Amino acid sequence: MPAIPPTNPISRRLALLAAAGTLCLVAVPGAQAQPGDWPVKPVRMIVNFPPGSSPDIVGRAVAQPLSQALGQQVVIENRTGAGGIVGVEAVARAPADGYTILMTAGSTMSIGPHVYSKLPYDPVKDLAPVAAAARIENYLVIRADLGVKTYAEFVALLRANPGKFTYGSAGSGTSLHIAAEMWLSAAGLKAVHVPYKGSAPAIKDMLGGHVDFMWDSGSAFPLIKAGKFLALAVSSPQRVPMYPDIPTLEELGLRNVDSGTTHSFYAPAGTPQPILDRLNREINRTLTLPQVVSQIQTLGAQATPMSIEAFRTLMASDSKRYAAVVRQFGIKAD
Repeated sequence: MPAIPPTNPISRRLALLAAAGTLCLVAVPGAQAQPGDWPVKPVRMIVNFPPGSSPDIVGRAVAQPLSQALGQQVVIENRTGAGGIVGVEAVARAPADGYTILMTAGSTMSIGPHVYSKLPYDPVKDLAPVAAAARIENYLVIRADLGVKTYAEFVALLRANPGKFTYGSAGSGTSLHIAAEMWLSAAGLKAVHVPYKGSAPAIKDMLGGHVDFMWDSGSAFPLIKAGKFLALAVSSPQRVPMYPDIPTLEELGLRNVDSGTTHSFYAPAGTPQPILDRLNREINRTLTLPQVVSQIQTLGAQATPMSIEAFRTLMASDSKRYAAVVRQFGIKAD
């Protein structure tokens, strides 16, 4: 039965205003959801290095359980180039609505600002810290067919052939490049740098015999287990529990060559704080799941759930440490 319009003039006017308000709501279907409604559609996770790289492995380990926690699919998009800058810029320029997040190598944030004369974004002003994901250590990895088996033998080989061996990296100015430069300097060795767009293509070329060694953040462990590569040392202060047989550089006589970084999540600056807080909580929960911890450990890394404030403090400390290293070695990426 159709509704009977109110006969009272005031009541009739209120009814018309209510109807008009309803029509306005219907007429704006694209209005942004409020933070309390987030997420109402898939979330895009941009990874700023190629598939198979350590940031990609960490991002994919987190994406599926995070999708379940948020009730929306987390879709990974690899945006590579310029040592990770291309992916970071894409996130820095994205709408600050919680539907675009960044999984980045720690080197992009703690080293990049010091090795590039100019960046297309301000890492502090244009990005909001979300969550730390994994503390990544760097390992000295060589081809198994070089004819040496130990760290001492490899050092002797390089010392006898200065500048004749090549090493790959994930790109100029990345932590893998800086780890190699720190080590070569500390050990008094010389080798030729061959930069790549990510660690995965560097590993592929090393497997093909085009480069001789590299400092790797864990992506090469399947090939180490297969006997194609050898891991001779780790740059962390202590031995890594997952790989207790790999000695530290300090044990091998070199000090202050720690090149670890923290792979982490960011969002565009201006993303509502309730969304950042929820992302932090859900990612931290995800990082305690056995399957995620196990996947991160395949990189010889440790999951690092922490608050946004603790994460911000850690990154500031890493940035300060690497600024000093970059000045010391005069490393530039452009």
